[in-house]
Amino acid sequence: MHVDRGLQLLAANYYPPCPQSEQEGVGGEDESDEEEAPEITQWEAIGWLAFLIVWVSVLSGYLVDAIQGVSDSFNMPVAFISVLLLPNVGNAAEHASAIMFAMKDKLDITLGGAIGSSTQISMFVIPFCVVVGWIMGQPMDLNFQLFETTTLFISVSRGIYVEGTSNYFKGLMLILCYLIVAASFFVHVDPSEVEATIDGN
Repeated sequence: MHVDRGLQLLAANYYPPCPQSEQEGVGGEDESDEEEAPEITQWEAIGWLAFLIVWVSVLSGYLVDAIQGVSDSFNMPVAFISVLLLPNVGNAAEHASAIMFAMKDKLDITLGGAIGSSTQISMFVIPFCVVVGWIMGQPMDLNFQLFETTTLFISVSRGIYVEGTSNYFKGLMLILCYLIVAASFFVHVDPSEVEATIDGN
């Protein structure tokens, strides 16, 4: 537990330089474009951001409380809902913009958005949750189960294989990989749930 907390603090310190380095790497043709004038002031943006953070936090609380009920009603694993359904719904706008930019042959923007989102989750959101859980006394760590770790490793390996080029066959392979992961999470049963069921009986 202490090792996990230390690693998360180090990861949180690594995250701030990431967006700048990604922007420098993705850059290119958009750097020559003229900057658009902002439609709102800096303090208005900060105010709206603070308001939306509070509002999303309240809605997230209701959402988390409803997950177990939805799982029981539709006979659907909680892992499937939290890993497949919620990310797709929450990032629908990001996915739509990625498809739109890809159709316009702006793959640098598409890849930059996908990499930036993944970096934000792995290097900021997870460390932040671990630190907040530490403050609140909740036992949160990086002890992921074998199934989740293997799925992550295979998914990352499949993504690295793209090698900077794309075609319909590689895209089809990525879609099939995603469907396999979705089906695996739908039928997967966490070992802790099995132990709890055995102890209950």
